[in-house]
Amino acid sequence: MKAVICTKYGPPEVLQIQDVPKPIAKDNQILVKIVATAVNSGDVRVRALDVKGFMKTVMRFVLGFSKPRKPILGTVFSGIVEQVGKNVSNFKIGDEVYGITGFNFGTYAAYLAVSDKSVVVKKPSNATFEEAAAICFGGQTAYYFLEKAKVSKKANLKILVYGATGAVGTAAIQIAKYHNAEVTAVCSEHGKELVKELGADKIILYNKEDYTKTAEKFDIVFDAVGKITKKQCGHLLNHGGIFKSVESFEMASEEIEQLNFLRELFEKGRYKATIDRTYSIDEVVAAHRYVDTGRKKGNVVLKISE
Repeated sequence: MKAVICTKYGPPEVLQIQDVPKPIAKDNQILVKIVATAVNSGDVRVRALDVKGFMKTVMRFVLGFSKPRKPILGTVFSGIVEQVGKNVSNFKIGDEVYGITGFNFGTYAAYLAVSDKSVVVKKPSNATFEEAAAICFGGQTAYYFLEKAKVSKKANLKILVYGATGAVGTAAIQIAKYHNAEVTAVCSEHGKELVKELGADKIILYNKEDYTKTAEKFDIVFDAVGKITKKQCGHLLNHGGIFKSVESFEMASEEIEQLNFLRELFEKGRYKATIDRTYSIDEVVAAHRYVDTGRKKGNVVLKISE
């Protein structure tokens, strides 16, 4: 089968299309023909080993020293179940599914074998495969951090989302609005219309004003891109307010509940997949180059098959 192999750590050109053996579903697995995946910030950081200081050594232990020991990158997928193991009862051949593999990676490939108990569920019935792949990473991450900040447990929250136009930020706006929060989005002028469309109540354009000097106070400040610290914006928090950042030692764990929540919102029309660009698997280097620029709005989708 066709797959993208990360031959070593480095620039996008280290990614190569190769032919590798097609996996076979074990007794408790399903074999998914992948239709779409996404290139997210986590993927490009792994490819480049883009971490600082002692964390670079830590990540070499976790991922592999000179190259990823799991060379097929990609952490999200949507596709069609092609084979089911003899002990699988919750999926059948032909089911349209979407899921997250996390540090198991493997989604930049034509096929993927995963446990039927892993983070994989039926995709939203009204979503295309591209949309389903796009909502996974950002949606799951935003859900995790906002739930940790108790967004679903408190009423009338005021939330500031920094980095509001990325995959996580666009998801955070929509999830916060679902919980009836008032959302202030921090983004550049180029992202103004997007965050307004997604439901942001107020917008601070960081290329025109300093968000840290706003007179408003917030119950939650969520850094969706990992570029600010609590020290920089702690004064913006109400008493008892919570700061959360994707760039922290707190990892966003993947759970089936998250994907079921996103599917419900999407099917109700309360959640949109924000797709900036779509590339074919043969254009994976170009896709990584674009994500490396830091200019993407929402998600970059990688089409694996028709």
